[in-house]
Amino acid sequence: MRCTLIGSRYFGAAVLKQLLEDGHNVVRVVANAPDDRLALAAAQLDLPLSILENPRRVPGSALKEDCDLIVAAHTHAFVMPEALARARIGAIGYHPSLLPRHRGIAAVEWTVLAGDPIAGGSIYHLDAGWDDGAIAAQDWCFVLKGESARELWERELSNMGLRLIRQVVRHAAEHGALPAKTQDPRFATKAPIIKRSVSLEPQANPLTTSLIVTVVGRDRPGIVRQISDCVQGTLVNWADSRMNHFAGHFAGAIHLQVAPKDAPTVSAALQGLTSEGLQVQVARSEAPPLAFGNRMLKVELSGPDRPGIIQELSASLAERSVSISDLHTEILHPAESDQHLFRVQALLVVPENLADGALRKLLEKLASQMMMDVALDNKPA
Repeated sequence: MRCTLIGSRYFGAAVLKQLLEDGHNVVRVVANAPDDRLALAAAQLDLPLSILENPRRVPGSALKEDCDLIVAAHTHAFVMPEALARARIGAIGYHPSLLPRHRGIAAVEWTVLAGDPIAGGSIYHLDAGWDDGAIAAQDWCFVLKGESARELWERELSNMGLRLIRQVVRHAAEHGALPAKTQDPRFATKAPIIKRSVSLEPQANPLTTSLIVTVVGRDRPGIVRQISDCVQGTLVNWADSRMNHFAGHFAGAIHLQVAPKDAPTVSAALQGLTSEGLQVQVARSEAPPLAFGNRMLKVELSGPDRPGIIQELSASLAERSVSISDLHTEILHPAESDQHLFRVQALLVVPENLADGALRKLLEKLASQMMMDVALDNKPA
């Protein structure tokens, strides 16, 4: 059968190899870039090759020959109607979800973010819409607890896609037509590209006010929680503490770091613990909190809400001796989206031997591990 392959990367190259192994005639390969893995494989085999000028669009001019079937393998480009018209039987693509669930560019990521216990893959008809064509074949798999999107793709979904493509192409060759089952739009969900924006801003005036707090009272469960709860709602860094129990009494010394403007509010909240039967004293110091050789940067991150963001961020930073001096988080509900947005604002204490460029690469690596896009903007102080 005469096939045109549109795709990229490992999966596209694997589909090309599979089509040739099955005896099909690949009349043209369409890739995003000349150094893409699929393009290199096509060039090595001396196959007709087109490189897209726009990686989001496949025009009719990219397909020079008529064919029996168009196969899309790991491509996010929209195949234009004039290109689809070059295929006698039709055009199919592989989508790594159980369509109509998770229509969009980040299907595997949203499968994990949504906490789906089951994932899957779909071979669907390319048409004038986005991932809404009739289903030609589907399969499913379980999602392992704690599995990342990349791990799910590599463990199951990529091989599933190869198997399903082979199944549907063989059916088309034998019957001269494609299986088709209309998608039920009632179950459709969106899987848009996930963007995480990060800005690093040097802080000329970091947190400089320290509150040295001593607390004494009859020992009972929950004292530490009372102290922590009374300063909630204000940006406070619990820098250090020493706590002990003596002869049935609790005694604690705590070093809190706050912005100067917040010091009176925090002090008043702590003094309010006296009504709970505790003796509280607060001493204020304006000594800079930064150790010699460190600097402070402000970091802002935002992305789709899901469990584990703070844990992954803090663990990655700690590996490079970067500590979080101040942390503020919030969950937003954008009107234009059904998904919640998680925003993080933090002050980082960064060693002088860790350059801004290295810190950006550290955050980019974290974003890559989470299969997220990242944009960094280092602003002047």
